[in-house]
Amino acid sequence: MSQEKIEIIRNKFKNASIEELPELMGIYHEDGRVGVGKILERAQKKLDTYNKELDRVQSMLSYERQYGEYGVICGIDEAGRGPLAGPVVAAAVILDVNCPILYINDSKKLSEKKREELYDEIMEKAVSVGVGIASPETIDEINILQADYVAMREAVSQLTPKPEVFLNDAVTVPGIEGRQVPIIKGDAKSLSIAAASIIAKVTRDRMMREYDKLFPKYDFAKNKGYGTAEHVAALKKFGPTPIHRRSFISNFV
Repeated sequence: MSQEKIEIIRNKFKNASIEELPELMGIYHEDGRVGVGKILERAQKKLDTYNKELDRVQSMLSYERQYGEYGVICGIDEAGRGPLAGPVVAAAVILDVNCPILYINDSKKLSEKKREELYDEIMEKAVSVGVGIASPETIDEINILQADYVAMREAVSQLTPKPEVFLNDAVTVPGIEGRQVPIIKGDAKSLSIAAASIIAKVTRDRMMREYDKLFPKYDFAKNKGYGTAEHVAALKKFGPTPIHRRSFISNFV
């Protein structure tokens, strides 16, 4: 075994899945070469990071475990309450808690690239995902909170099976039948809510990038409709677009 080239061993570790690492480490743990020792150290760090993430994800399933006896659980969250332009988007997600998706977290704590990756994984592995959208016109007509509720109810209506328990990020949604559990900062405490926050955020960001193509003067691809100094300056100079929330921009135009 000691005669096996280090480069071959390195490639074995490189190509091994995280589940295969412990067995592979056991095979080479008595190889005294410095190069192999460094490979084992890197593998151990990778394994420690993985196990730490497993523990974090399990800690974010505490509400799901607590209320699991009451039936199917979904997490609900929204994106886009504060911007001056664009819709508000809500998502509702039912996860398979027996096969949790690693690295799910509050969408605000993730990079755009990681959100996009997790969006695809959630859409693939979740039991069910629903997305609801409330337009700027709806926001202006009934206010942002009620528009939030409209989007959330729409998202929930798309789920199969029908949830019995709803984990919500700090709100109780009128018109939803079932047990609702409002959780302050829920997107950082519940894996289901965090998953919903990712779906809502990515969906809305994609919409704003498309709007940027229609209205390039406002830089929606970058600011996502939020009231940055550049966005406000463009609003004052060029006036509102059809996707601006009239009830939000009265101070600027």
